[in-house]
Amino acid sequence: MKTYRLGKTGPEVSALGLGCMGMSGMYGPADRAESIATIHAALDAGITLLDTGDFYGMGHNEMLIGEALKGRARDRAIISVKFGALRDPAGNWNGYDSRPAAIRNFVAYSLQRLGVDHIDIYRPSRLDPNVPIEDTIGTIADLVKQGYVRHIGLSEVGAETIRRAAAVHPISDLQMEYSLISRGIEDEILPTCRALGIGITAYGVLSRGLISGHWQKDTATAKSDFRTFSPRFQEGNVERNLELVEALRSIAGNTSATVAQVAIAWVAAQGQDIVPLVGARRRDRLEEALGALALTLSKDDLVAIEEAVPKGSAAGARYPEAQLAHMDSEKNR
Repeated sequence: MKTYRLGKTGPEVSALGLGCMGMSGMYGPADRAESIATIHAALDAGITLLDTGDFYGMGHNEMLIGEALKGRARDRAIISVKFGALRDPAGNWNGYDSRPAAIRNFVAYSLQRLGVDHIDIYRPSRLDPNVPIEDTIGTIADLVKQGYVRHIGLSEVGAETIRRAAAVHPISDLQMEYSLISRGIEDEILPTCRALGIGITAYGVLSRGLISGHWQKDTATAKSDFRTFSPRFQEGNVERNLELVEALRSIAGNTSATVAQVAIAWVAAQGQDIVPLVGARRRDRLEEALGALALTLSKDDLVAIEEAVPKGSAAGARYPEAQLAHMDSEKNR
């Protein structure tokens, strides 16, 4: 598998990363054995980048990855961890905490759950409005000096915050939602990252399955499934969005690829500084995603794809309004 350096200063990573969030209940129940088998299959296929968050399943996801990595060479995996999101015993969200003391606490627990002596990329999951980003990055920089963290990343922050963070310590990458129907990054955030030599790890490349070609309007979702309250999956929006998928399906047929493979390949085609994260929970979905790496989209293909799914054509926001209000990446938009 091809590898790329993540930004000017980040680690060398595979051209495709595995997002592990869905293995810990965010999209309803997942099978533990199949999740571990999927992580093993990803590593065996050459995927090195594993993305998680300490709040995915309230630590479950980190423990799952730790179990999957037992008996495997530590340097075969680049582990990316998000921190700071606060949850209660019922799974509700209670804001973000990026105070220096909290960061040191979070990293200690993550190291224990993962069963490792360092985290390759450590990043705040969102901007804490009560803590200057300089304090957050400065604290992680201290952890880098102490050997507990190798690289510093960011997630869902705007251009000004990116510049302020990069002035404190080199930033390897920004994790940001980026797909055919989520392209807000292109206006200001992506140019800022490129000017500063910061890579992009793109999550949501299939928009949580919506543009995978497998989702149907009547697909059942668990109460805890994010898609139950995601605007793009709501009545009146989902129908319009699935029309876009059908338009994309006709193009996929011409390239002898699946809808999901075309959607992933489109993100990858936006630049070698962009690494798509695929949220496969099963080996068959992972195998399909890996097939996107063999797909080369021509200029004509790219034009046809953008005509089928024009920028800004999605119905509904990518997050509920209450969450968007707390996202630094959505300011001034």
